[in-house]
Amino acid sequence: MSDSHNCQVCRKLKSKDELIPLAIIRKPIIDLIIQEHNELNDSGFICNEDLNIYRNKYIQNLLEQEKGDLTNLEESVIQSINDREILSRNVDSEYDQKLTYGDRIADKIAAYGGSWKFIILFSIILVLWISINSYILLTKPFDPFPFILLNLVLSCLAAIQAPVIMMSQNRQEAKDRVRSEHDYQVNLKAEVEIRTLHQKIDHLLTHQWERLVQIQQIQLEMMQEIKTRK
Repeated sequence: MSDSHNCQVCRKLKSKDELIPLAIIRKPIIDLIIQEHNELNDSGFICNEDLNIYRNKYIQNLLEQEKGDLTNLEESVIQSINDREILSRNVDSEYDQKLTYGDRIADKIAAYGGSWKFIILFSIILVLWISINSYILLTKPFDPFPFILLNLVLSCLAAIQAPVIMMSQNRQEAKDRVRSEHDYQVNLKAEVEIRTLHQKIDHLLTHQWERLVQIQQIQLEMMQEIKTRK
């Protein structure tokens, strides 16, 4: 039987119509067959039954790999987020914990000095001071006009209050700088992770299309063989 050959897989004698040359089979399927039959000869033949078995195995492996890729993608994203240090934190609370007692007093003085409560209270004191020395204590005022003592008190108050407010403003600028650096780190981390996710998704979609094309090509080959037999 010159038209008969042995199948390289099942070793059974098959007719020419039942055999397909290994040389025309797709390489991924040949590699899958070689994993179980390393003695495979490229110039030999394989029967349709065995070829369909390995085609089905190849398609099954592709689908399993596809599912595995999705799982690995999810795990890698979750792992990358869990393993890294969480950058989002309360910067104001951390900064306030480092303040000294003098810093806290300066902040309170600066906050009180810039409030309407201080302005109203200080205006009342000025009016009372001027009224007492101008109308009440006419004979012996302790600070007669032009109120030199009052000017001295105001000058001393301004000389003390100005640097205290400046210290508080400098600390506020430092806090704003720390907050800005923290926001930059969070935004940079988010941008890098978003880019990484885009790359992984693009990579995954590319593999999906390649595998779908391979499956379609195998299906077309099988349909062509069925059509040829008919």
